[in-house]
Amino acid sequence: MDNLGQTKLKKKRKKGDPMHEFDCLPPLLRRWVRDADMPWSPISVKRVYMKALKKTGSSGIALAELDKIQGKRLSKKTPHGERYSIRENFKS
Repeated sequence: MDNLGQTKLKKKRKKGDPMHEFDCLPPLLRRWVRDADMPWSPISVKRVYMKALKKTGSSGIALAELDKIQGKRLSKKTPHGERYSIRENFKS
């Protein structure tokens, strides 16, 4: 028995195994995701990286593209006017 109670809404099941998808990333991308300033799904990282790699042919430029996209997302303000950073939540 699960804790959803009685509802007529359909349950959504996640497709795939995020840990397995992470393990399948090349070491270069695994390190980037590990050190990222915000949470990324392995699928999103791989999609952006492969698109940039195909366009430029350089893994360094592809990683720079990931940094650029992450910077844009982090620079956006939350609805409360604060900047978002997951790393700030873990600082002691």
